[in-house]
Amino acid sequence: MSESWIVGINPVEGALSNDAERVREVLVEHGQRNARVLELAERAKKLKIPVQHRPRDELDKLAGEARHQGVVARYEAAPAAHESDLAGLLERDGGDALVLVLDGVTDPHNLGACLRSAAAAKVTAVIVPKDRAVGLTPVVRRASAGGADRVSLIAVTNLARTLRELKDAGVWITGLAGDTDTTVYDVDFKGPVALVLGGEGEGIRRLTRELCDFVAKIPMPGTMESLNVSVATGVVLFEALRQRGAKR
Repeated sequence: MSESWIVGINPVEGALSNDAERVREVLVEHGQRNARVLELAERAKKLKIPVQHRPRDELDKLAGEARHQGVVARYEAAPAAHESDLAGLLERDGGDALVLVLDGVTDPHNLGACLRSAAAAKVTAVIVPKDRAVGLTPVVRRASAGGADRVSLIAVTNLARTLRELKDAGVWITGLAGDTDTTVYDVDFKGPVALVLGGEGEGIRRLTRELCDFVAKIPMPGTMESLNVSVATGVVLFEALRQRGAKR
């Protein structure tokens, strides 16, 4: 188990509602009058979770760049998934395996939003390279709205090697890029599938793209050339679910 801080009203509320047994304490800002914060404090007390009142600067320090809104919770997260766990996760989901690969998403808000969509789509695992991704910071957890603790996030040492392992396991890999005539609506996402999206600005790297079985784009008839990576993630994940009959 590893401890971290969950920051903000909605994330703390989600933790108390869904994973209260992992919440170790709740810290509330001195003099806080927000009705929702006070309600969270009362709920925590009823759950026998210690509630402490602390000065704002202490909460600011714990929250880092995230906006805490007067409440944070110390949370004991489940053990992080390891790249050695991937084979078991693929075997568990079999033909329904749906993997999200994020090649270089470094913005914590984007990573958090991607994890939220991945959790909503019930993906098998989210794979990121260790040297090209932000960790599970308070900002990421807040942006994920609880998704960070509902999906297996696997940081791998060598992304190219992991993609080859996916292919060897029978997973078909589709990368997203704008410079192709194929759209995500032309690709068959039934069966074991991995979807690869690149980081902010750069897109997927050359070697990553070469290892994809297909490269597709999200058609955009408007004047914008690209979508935010977290928005694109949601679009392609739920297109995959639509093709599968949304049975997941």
